[in-house]
Amino acid sequence: MDEYILELKNISKRFPGVLALNDVNFNLKKGEIHALVGENGAGKSTLIKIVTGAHEPTSGEMIFDGKTITKNDPTKSLNNGIATIYQELNLLPSMSVIDNIFMGQEMTKGKSFLDKKKMLKICNDVIAQLGVEINPKSLIRDLSVAYQQLVEIAKVMFTECKVLIMDEPTAPLTESEVEILFRIIRKLKEQGVSIIYISHKLNEIFELSDRITVIRDGEHISTMDTKDATKDELIKLMIGRELGDQYPEQNTQVGEPILKLENLTNKNVDDVSFELKEGEILGVAGLVGSGRTEMARVVFGADKKQSGTITLNGKEITVKSPLSAIKQGIGLIPEDRKRQGLLLNQIVKMNMTFSSLRNSEGVFVNKKKENTLCQGLWEKLNIRGASLMQKVASFSGGNQQKVVLAKWLATNCDILIFDEPTRGIDVGAKREIYALMKQMTDEGKSIIMISSEMPELIGMSNRIIVFHEGTVVGELVGDEISQENILKMAANY
Repeated sequence: MDEYILELKNISKRFPGVLALNDVNFNLKKGEIHALVGENGAGKSTLIKIVTGAHEPTSGEMIFDGKTITKNDPTKSLNNGIATIYQELNLLPSMSVIDNIFMGQEMTKGKSFLDKKKMLKICNDVIAQLGVEINPKSLIRDLSVAYQQLVEIAKVMFTECKVLIMDEPTAPLTESEVEILFRIIRKLKEQGVSIIYISHKLNEIFELSDRITVIRDGEHISTMDTKDATKDELIKLMIGRELGDQYPEQNTQVGEPILKLENLTNKNVDDVSFELKEGEILGVAGLVGSGRTEMARVVFGADKKQSGTITLNGKEITVKSPLSAIKQGIGLIPEDRKRQGLLLNQIVKMNMTFSSLRNSEGVFVNKKKENTLCQGLWEKLNIRGASLMQKVASFSGGNQQKVVLAKWLATNCDILIFDEPTRGIDVGAKREIYALMKQMTDEGKSIIMISSEMPELIGMSNRIIVFHEGTVVGELVGDEISQENILKMAANY
């Protein structure tokens, strides 16, 4: 039909031992924002890779701009006008903004010389359309993640794409940066660009999209107009059941302080002091760059402190390295699970146990105990995959996060630091993570939870401390805990 820029008809994709997509239908209208939602592992990424030519469908038909596409590949897809902004940005950090935007499409004067003046003008024009200030000569590594993402969008605008696919585009952004991104997305729509928008944040889906398609277990479940949908209905379609209360009731019987930081200082944090109690979830709020993650890295021994003390169970401790932290019962689930939390090219079993190898008997790993431990964690965390021998890189984001959590459960840490525990995870997996956190605190373990999601902080925390410019500026308890109070402290009103 003329109204569709993209049609996928009866698409199936089979990998060895896995049917990833089963007879899926999807269509994208010209100039619409179409949200694609589903749990981690539902098949969203596989479907997108078929659109972009990264995967060849086992069966089915793809029609783009009225023409049937055969033997698709990434170059052909890009030349047709299909561009993708992935959750993991595709930029060269050591090169400038202008070099990244024109990579592979450089403009020349004559046969041998770059037309730098023309490239700079076009680059400035594209950036001006975004409504932000970015120096085209800045190196990518010197930009914040949010501005790196805007460079990705600038690349897309330069290529004049017809279809833009955005995969969890707001995951690393602050609220003000999200507003900038939404403004740009709406502007692209006005210019006739069709957008496939993938996000686990349902408020974004309802604010931005015209239509929503739900995929579950590799199958098309429903497509609906956003104006006719409700959040509860959408969640039920995504997970195939009623979700119930999102946040478990918190443990009100917390114990005595187990961890105490006093005047902790280094180049990134300044005079940080707070206590963590036994059986407590201590929420840590603050804007991106406020020092939350930097504090966690010091506690975990990834960064060194210059002054101040860390006290554990009443005794001052020295944490010289992550190994030192693990030996003292402290674990860290980092915000970047792919680069800092996992061995992506290793199997699940290796990822679950490599932090516990110090507990092996002599120089040999007890394979029987390892298998028993890993199988128990696999079942306890409801990890979805083929087997413990599967490489973690092939897992969905939610299941990768569960593998990271399994690694720390295997070490039997008493204190766990969760840095953005549910970033890029669907609503069903979120609820499972929350329930596991509650179970850990019921068992007497203590959790420091760093999060940029206000509902998560408010729904899960016993107390909340707020960071601003590298230090703790306030603490909220009981009825004081509200989004307004958190934001006021975080902005240091």
